[in-house]
Amino acid sequence: MNTIRTPLSGMLKSMCIITLAAQLFVVGCQNSQTTDDTLFQLSTIGALLVGVYDGAMPYSELQRKGDFGLGTFDALDGEMVCLDGTFYQIGMDGSAVPAAGSMTAPFAMVTTFDTDLSETFTDINGYEFLKQSLDAMLPTPNIIYAVKITGSFSYVQARSVPAQTKPYPPLSDVIESQAVFEFYDVEGTLIGFRMPGYAEGVNVSGYHFHFLTKDRLSGGHLLACDIHSAEAAVDCIHDLVLELPSYDAFYTAELAADDQSAAERIEKARTIISRYGF
Repeated sequence: MNTIRTPLSGMLKSMCIITLAAQLFVVGCQNSQTTDDTLFQLSTIGALLVGVYDGAMPYSELQRKGDFGLGTFDALDGEMVCLDGTFYQIGMDGSAVPAAGSMTAPFAMVTTFDTDLSETFTDINGYEFLKQSLDAMLPTPNIIYAVKITGSFSYVQARSVPAQTKPYPPLSDVIESQAVFEFYDVEGTLIGFRMPGYAEGVNVSGYHFHFLTKDRLSGGHLLACDIHSAEAAVDCIHDLVLELPSYDAFYTAELAADDQSAAERIEKARTIISRYGF
């Protein structure tokens, strides 16, 4: 494996604090730097977009990277969600089952979750309104956030995707065969991250959530939701560890051949997000 460590600390020092609430938020994020606030990311979204789906790390090793996260499985076999240190695989029927340590991930995002900011949300109608409400909590758009939202949902729409066979198709083709699930009046948790704008290519800017029901028996990649009442907890993250796959499919993938192809991949990612959610 090849590991890249990118420090993201120090970005809050130049912020202009204009309200007491904002001051408290910033202090919370600055204090978080004294704890293990690191996002571990396996592979890149650019690789996933072009079909690099072979497992690159066993879940037994990912368990040592944190207790909260999301991702997928070898051959893109369903959605992964990690809550309280347990990894779950969500299949094409929407069921969630604990992942075996021997299973592998081609892409994953994992951190040790510690609450820095929190707020109670009520009557959040729609995913866009949820994202706006979360943005209003955050002191800066320029760092990474882990976000956990636990409570009562009046509606959740989620998806999973089927396992793929080689030669792997690009992600945009895979999502055409996704299975979509709907939950009404359900309790559960949204597990996700907000990435800054400069993360394009390595990840996709904005929010990415997976859903897990309270009984931990169902879930999926979030497409839409309405929240009756929930507690939103945010962990400010100032360090990113990026570990890259060490196999031929990643080495030979066209990830950044030139600026034009990179721009096209970002545009494709945005198309997938607008049509299906990320």
